[in-house]
Amino acid sequence: MDNDYGKFKSDVYALTKIDLNAYKEKQMKRRIDTLISKHCFAGYDEFVAALKSNPHLFEEFVNYLTINVSEFYRNPGQWQYLEEKIIPDLIAKFGHGIRIWSAACSTGDEPYSLVMLLTKFLPLNQIKIIATDIDEQVISKAKTGLYKSSSLNSLPDEFKREFFKEITPGVFQIDEKIKQRVEFRKHNLLKDDYIGGCHMIVCRNVLIYFTEEAKQEIYKKFNASLVREGILFVGSTEQITNYRELNFASPKSFFYQKK
Repeated sequence: MDNDYGKFKSDVYALTKIDLNAYKEKQMKRRIDTLISKHCFAGYDEFVAALKSNPHLFEEFVNYLTINVSEFYRNPGQWQYLEEKIIPDLIAKFGHGIRIWSAACSTGDEPYSLVMLLTKFLPLNQIKIIATDIDEQVISKAKTGLYKSSSLNSLPDEFKREFFKEITPGVFQIDEKIKQRVEFRKHNLLKDDYIGGCHMIVCRNVLIYFTEEAKQEIYKKFNASLVREGILFVGSTEQITNYRELNFASPKSFFYQKK
């Protein structure tokens, strides 16, 4: 395989606007080399040429690149704290029209989980989640709303009963009324403008793949996107050690409040 990974990163950016310089290079290069070998291409240039001419390969590549792993109510203890403390406090401070952004939402498990949780506090017609991801393919899957039973393992039984229907063995369809409360948009955390006026931003289990410099820039932009006393909720492997420098307080691990 040819070794000009720098040129390959430039080619990928021109095609996808995904900046591979922001990802941990050793880890990402290994993933990409594996995919190229799987399809029996001689090197990066040949692979890029195929990406330009083969839309199915292009979709597979973007999906592979953006590392989509998600599930409903991932880390249930954190969702319990969200229910018992964070959501009631946000509603008490800001009223029923709270603005929530699920960033890097993958296949929709997270924004749909947020809608279901919010039904404990608000009528459905007052709930709206903005959900974004860089990968159009996973956004399409999210809009379809079909999930394997394994994705629902951590979801409270009450939500499974009320909001899901098993359409074939082991495959569940989420209720249309939940889907309607989520607005999906394509968004690149590394280059696009951020959504402003947010009372809570949820971005979990994606920034672990970014360089430290990219993470710091994203955290700064998240802080700017939040209203004062708004909340950033991150993944269980993504504690922000310098949160004070970034204008956050931390009421509990994985939750950061804008000062």
